[in-house]
Amino acid sequence: MSEGMAGARSILKNVFGYDDFWPLQEAIIAHLLEKRNALVVLPTGGGKSLCYQIPALIYEGLSIVISPLISLMKNQVDELQECGVAALFLNSTLKPDEYRRHVEKLKANRVKLLYLSPEALLSPRTLDLLSTMKVDCIAIDEAHCISEWGHDFRPEYRQLGGLRDLFRDAVCVALTATATRRVRDDIKKSLQIGATEEFVGSFNRPNLFLEVEPKIAPLEQISEFLKSCRNESGIIYCFSRRQTEHLHEFLHDKGYSVRPYHAGLSDEVRTENQDLFVKDDIQIIVATIAFGMGINKPNVRFVIHYDLPKSLETYYQEIGRAGRDGLPARCLMLFGYGDVRNVRYFIQQKTGPEQVIANILLDTILGYAETELCRRVPLLEYFGEKPGHAACGMCDNCKIEKKDLSDITIPAQMFLSCVKRTGECFGAGHVVDILRGSKSIKVLKFEHDRLSTYGIGKAHSAKQWRHLARQFIRKGLMIQDLEHGALKLTHKAWEVLRGKESVLGLLEKEAADLAPRAEAPGQYDPVLFELLRKKRKEIADRMNIPPYTVFHDRTLKEMAAHLPQTRDGLSRIHGIGAAKLEKYGDVVLDIIRQHCQNHKVAERPIQ
Repeated sequence: MSEGMAGARSILKNVFGYDDFWPLQEAIIAHLLEKRNALVVLPTGGGKSLCYQIPALIYEGLSIVISPLISLMKNQVDELQECGVAALFLNSTLKPDEYRRHVEKLKANRVKLLYLSPEALLSPRTLDLLSTMKVDCIAIDEAHCISEWGHDFRPEYRQLGGLRDLFRDAVCVALTATATRRVRDDIKKSLQIGATEEFVGSFNRPNLFLEVEPKIAPLEQISEFLKSCRNESGIIYCFSRRQTEHLHEFLHDKGYSVRPYHAGLSDEVRTENQDLFVKDDIQIIVATIAFGMGINKPNVRFVIHYDLPKSLETYYQEIGRAGRDGLPARCLMLFGYGDVRNVRYFIQQKTGPEQVIANILLDTILGYAETELCRRVPLLEYFGEKPGHAACGMCDNCKIEKKDLSDITIPAQMFLSCVKRTGECFGAGHVVDILRGSKSIKVLKFEHDRLSTYGIGKAHSAKQWRHLARQFIRKGLMIQDLEHGALKLTHKAWEVLRGKESVLGLLEKEAADLAPRAEAPGQYDPVLFELLRKKRKEIADRMNIPPYTVFHDRTLKEMAAHLPQTRDGLSRIHGIGAAKLEKYGDVVLDIIRQHCQNHKVAERPIQ
């Protein structure tokens, strides 16, 4: 092992508290330490930041990190400072005296990592300041913003290509989590990165459970989903501001800890709502796609798409906000053909090549939503990656195996017959009411209480019938009218009604446990975890930083699993480096020791 990589491994453990590099990290760091440029494409949660942070602590001079959002760079700097790293940022949020102090530290060579937005970096004042310093590295985060083919193109990012001439001795590393081959080529060309200087990891996020449900009774579906996610952090994405506000009000009235986020709110309100979410003061954000790029929150346990994303790339970017800590997280998409109609309407407002591209992107997300294969197959193939498996075991299509299925032909015939007898003019909710024998105003108004199918489905609950209806749609027995959501029978439905085809599926009670719970490896003490989480929140609030910058959930769960009683034992926990051991070791150990004494349990050393 080279001297540089020996130092890198030492920093990995002593500063960041990690025992091993993740895939590609070691190769990328060795490449950068040789002062060779690189394009790095790793999935969200794949450890991109360490790829330049560790070399920055080895280089003699300064490393500049270009980040698109002020909130994102502040959180990253807070986290680095908690690890004892000399990092700071320069942006418009600093008061004049704070800005001067930061500049003085830079001039005194007391800073290793400087975070800047593209606009701030390219300003004459900043370039003049940096011209007097030794700059060893320029790291461009969210590098897909450079490309017009990327999902979040920003013109100011395009200007970064000129930095290579201004800082000729600095190595350049561009990093992103989402980039197709075309976007990667565009980034390399713009930044003069060689064709062979590319590191592309797998786009697979194995800890994310992917599921798609037909959008039948969306508010009820959301409510049912959230019952299993109480006190967990999550994001719900909506297509419009109006839908965002409506869903926020619905969840707020249900007693959930929730705030909205969309472009119609003032900057102050958006910032406040985001901060509350990041600091664990609220659990759920209901947002348009305006929300998310600045979020580095590792304990997001679920992401829901209430409406259809515009492309697979957008979808991948948004579900990437879940499970950054590597623990299991759920990603649910509600798929309705009414949403397809809305997206197509907006596409029709575009012209020429832009409309063609938008239609292609829409087709990719439709292919994903409608597939009966493992969901990771179309997702990974979109990014040019061939799946290494036929079944991932972490999506709805893979978890439903034939051995788990029941014969639901009789319920299918009941439901399909009822759809036909009502003239194929009504949605699933009304059909369920008829089958259940409801005396609702709508049922009585249309005299559907006189149908032969009225009341024949009382053996199943309304919840079970809605779940069955979603399966019938997914199996192609019915389609939903784009205009009003009415159910229409297909040719396959008639085969079932005539008794020529049987239907296998799941009753709702069997489907409840499809998705995994978010647990850390091994068994941990939930009471101790809550005590540690409460103390973490107190520390974070006192310092006005997000709780995850003190410790990640994974770190707390490992403490609650192994019950370390000494500093040496605590130092073996994932995510605890020298600085955090010094700052928080005694406080944490006091809590663990007291808990162990009260419950008469002993330390379980890490093997």
